[in-house]
This record gives sequence, structure tokens and C-alpha cells, in this order.
Amino acid sequence: MNADLTPDSPLLDHCPEGLPARAYYDADWHARESAAIWARQWVYAGRHDQQPENTLRRIEVAGQSILLLRDADGALRAFHNTCRHRGAALCQAEQESFNGKLIKCPYHAWAYDTAGRLVSTGYATPTADFERAAQGLFPVHLKQWNGFVYICLADAPPEFAPDMGLDVLDNWPMEDLAVGHVLEKHMACNWKVFWENYNECLHCPGVHPELSDLVPVYRQGIMSAEERARVAAGGGAQPALKSGARSWTQTGAPCGPEFSNLTEEERERGHTFVTLYPTMYIVAHVDYVRTVSLTPLGPEQTRLRAEWLFPPATLARADFDLEAVTGFATTVLMQDSAACEINQRGLRCMKFQAARLMPQEFAIHDFHNWVSARMAEV
Repeated sequence: MNADLTPDSPLLDHCPEGLPARAYYDADWHARESAAIWARQWVYAGRHDQQPENTLRRIEVAGQSILLLRDADGALRAFHNTCRHRGAALCQAEQESFNGKLIKCPYHAWAYDTAGRLVSTGYATPTADFERAAQGLFPVHLKQWNGFVYICLADAPPEFAPDMGLDVLDNWPMEDLAVGHVLEKHMACNWKVFWENYNECLHCPGVHPELSDLVPVYRQGIMSAEERARVAAGGGAQPALKSGARSWTQTGAPCGPEFSNLTEEERERGHTFVTLYPTMYIVAHVDYVRTVSLTPLGPEQTRLRAEWLFPPATLARADFDLEAVTGFATTVLMQDSAACEINQRGLRCMKFQAARLMPQEFAIHDFHNWVSARMAEV
């Protein structure tokens, strides 16, 4: 390790290669990733309160159509969106109503209860060799955490393990927060390019002037004070946000009352990032929470979805200024999106074989190792 680094520095002591260039545009590589990563990891499926009772919702994960249902009692369950008769899709629209008790196939009227058990074969008359109990819907693993809903297509899902631990958001009233704003953006880049951008701040001084003004350490092209060289470390810790700022808003002022149960460290930090590869990250502030989730649409196309979550009382305030909150992060996300698309456009160069990572890109190196380990499992 370089002697000029602080003892707890996360910086790399070498400049390793990144993933091969074809990992960002090759169709076969993308198909392998879909099977090895997106079909085997926990994938974000929305907030728990965004689907009304007695509704079916259709989502796509790793090329599979998945049915999410909320029954008359409010319970959420997930199944493959496929009738066991001849494979017809059960839910046709992005969201549709049902009676909260039976899921009925629109083709031949086979019907299933909300636990996925077959209860009727419609007008068909099965013979003695037909095992009704074996013809239930194909279940999909579903997990709820802090008001977020996740699904996993794997028969044996991996441990659900956010990078900061399961209890990192315990001091925020996560279950009670409501979605106040949604932003969707189709990016002309591979999904990994976005995660790489997220995992370094070398681009921050040049790409994010507003963010670098709010978060002083970002002006140095680093994500945390631990990345500073010892000779530049100075005297002790510094506030995460600039003087007078409390949150990520246009003015730095909170958009409403601060959450009451936060520790002083959580307040001084100004932002708590929680990462769940490959699907999303969460940023918790003193007054609201923001999520960003990704959906691969192809080797070089990704859908980004951002959600801003607020206490209902904040949303109801007469002086609440939604644009003052959402405008700041939207600016940052659009800057990131543009940077990712610039990155993607150069990756097909016949001479470019792989990135050469810098010491400050240690988190990208970790991410590449995570991807490589998942790919090696298939």
C-alpha cells in the first residue's frame, strides 16, 4: 500500500483491468448475465403500498413474465404469469383488478386461489390420472423489507443482504413513507455502466458541479474522507454537507420536519447509501428517502426508475415544495445518465479491450468481482 495513504484507506494499491469490453454490448454475454444474475438475485418490484387490494400486476424479470397479486386481505404473493393448462398468460395488462379470491385464466377459465392452488379446470373434464394438486401456479419467492417488495426467480434464493446490513434503516420510518414523485429514464447504456458510475467520484468535479458544491469531499474526486492521502487528511472529521445544508434539496434545507429517531451521526452524515446489487440503491436523508432501481432492456439499454419517499404529513404541508426536493437529484441523475451514455458509445472501439481502473475505483473493482463470481456459477 502507498505510504501516503491513511491506514484505513480503501484505495487500491494497483491498477487492475476491468471486465472485458464485450461484457457491455455482446448479446451472448447479456443472455448469460440475465440467467446468472438477474434470474438468481433479489430484484426490486416496487413499494408495498403501490398495489391496491384485489389487483394483479405484471412485471418482467430476466425475460420472465411475473404475476404479483394483492388479495382481499392485503397479502402479496408472486407467481409466474402462466396458466398450467397450456401456458396462457393470466394477467394481460400492466395492472388489472380481480375479485381478490380467484385468478381466472382468460383462455379456458382454469382458476386458482391466491395461494396458487388449482381450484377449477373450467369446462374441461380431467380423467383419473390428472393430479389437481400438482397443477398449481409456479411460485416466485417474495420478500418485503422496509416497505420495499423484492422477488427472486431462483429455486433457492440467495441471502437477502443489503451492503450496509438489514438494520441500517431502522431509525427511518420506512414502512410509513409514501411515494411522492417518480422519474423514469431510458438510458442508452449497459446496466453495469451505471453501477460503475455510481461507484466512483472521479467524475464528480467535472460532471456534477451542483452536487460537488453540496458535498465538499466530492470536489476532490473521492467519495469519502478515508480516500484522502495522509498528507492531505487535515485535522479530524469534516461535515458531510456544506455549511448550513441539512439535506439533498435545491437550497440544502429540509423539505419538512427531520425524522425524529435519527442518531446525531446519521444527521451529520446527510446521506446514507444502501446498495442491493444488481437491482437498486437507496439514499436516506434526514427528511426524505430516495430510491434508484435498474432494469436491463438489452445489452445497451437500461431503464432507470427513481422514487422519492416522504412522510404523508410532509406531502400534506401547505408549504411543501416538491420541485425543490426532486429537482436537485433529477439534475444529478440526468448528468449521470449522460455520462453513462458517453461511456457506452466508446466501448465498441476495436482497440479497447478492458478498462484500466485507478486506485480510487476500488468499489468498481469490487463490483466487477461480484459480477464475475455470479457469472462463474453458471
